[in-house]
Amino acid sequence: MMKELIYNSLAESKVVLDRFVSWETAALIDEVATAMAETLRAGGKIISCGNGGSLCDASHFAEELTGRYRNNRRPYPAIAINDAAYITCVGNDYSFEEIFSRQVEALGKPGDILLAISTSGNSGNVVQAAASAKQQGMRVVALTQAGENRLAALADHVLASPSAAYSDRIQEIHIKVIHTLIQAIESKLGHT
Repeated sequence: MMKELIYNSLAESKVVLDRFVSWETAALIDEVATAMAETLRAGGKIISCGNGGSLCDASHFAEELTGRYRNNRRPYPAIAINDAAYITCVGNDYSFEEIFSRQVEALGKPGDILLAISTSGNSGNVVQAAASAKQQGMRVVALTQAGENRLAALADHVLASPSAAYSDRIQEIHIKVIHTLIQAIESKLGHT
């Protein structure tokens, strides 16, 4: 019975990934990777944010850019909004809705990019961060799920997982997108 549960979980992941993989998806990821590489080449930075597992993905994205992915290279400027002291300070003094937008307002500048991650696309604090980024003259990349949502409506680029019954399936696509983006960014900046 447990083997069946495990097999079915893996098979379900494969079905969602198979629905996602297409030449159109590859073109969208290439478009975003190009925008991110151009931002980094021009001296800009990428700020990332999300809640829960999406915060872990945002952090993973930033650490792979500032650290290394597959090869040694210079670090790229990327920041995940993930400091617990900062988040609880702003959440307490202002509101949970502002935990990302205030740092975007403080650190973002025209030409920078915000990678905003939300499986639903309707997380209020992520949507507010995207709105703040637009006000700062930044571009917004939404990593979300297919369908209409508030985050996608604000974004310059939307990378959307197929909709799924559970958010973990969407997050599995998101981490694949993150790794693919980093690989493409490194290649575009001459670090393959």
